[in-house]
Amino acid sequence: MNGQNPLLTVENLALSRGERRLFEGVGFTLAPRDLLLVRGPNGAGKSSLLLTLAGVLRAEAGRIDWHLEEPPKLHVLAHSPGVKSRLSLAENLGFWRTLNGPTGLSPEAALDAVGLAGLDGLDAGYLSAGQTKRLALARLLVSDRPIWLLDEPTASLDAAGDSLVARLVADRLASGGAVIAATHNDIAGATQTLTLGGPA
Repeated sequence: MNGQNPLLTVENLALSRGERRLFEGVGFTLAPRDLLLVRGPNGAGKSSLLLTLAGVLRAEAGRIDWHLEEPPKLHVLAHSPGVKSRLSLAENLGFWRTLNGPTGLSPEAALDAVGLAGLDGLDAGYLSAGQTKRLALARLLVSDRPIWLLDEPTASLDAAGDSLVARLVADRLASGGAVIAATHNDIAGATQTLTLGGPA
């Protein structure tokens, strides 16, 4: 935490799947301009922690206190890209912009920002895995949300894509937002690291 009023406080969080305890005793504080990297081996509960913070899963123990409006305005970028293959790129972003509010970039500007300029009329089903991830990242830009929860944001991306993620995260932090990223890779600007299930 960087000395500012917190956006989120987590205390002694625990979650199980079936008979298996994924994590327990998890705690951290997130403030504006914080980047928290969540580390750990596959199966340690990184994705489940993000879903718990987003309210999709319910923790067995502990507290999650969002010091924001209720419910907090989040962007969740999960393993599934949330892309409709039979809609064009512009139509996909238009859907998310309508759902989350037209408070960010236009679909065309968002596509340009992630390196997909000129493909707005193309059906998303024709995209490569890397291009699909770029389209998913563009969803973050069409509606302004202060908190980003990112699950393996650099998966399926090449070195240029890694740099894109780093730039988008840096821009989010510079604007006063905060990011929690579950990732095996480094992202520049991290202010905290949380390791689940022992060393990554």
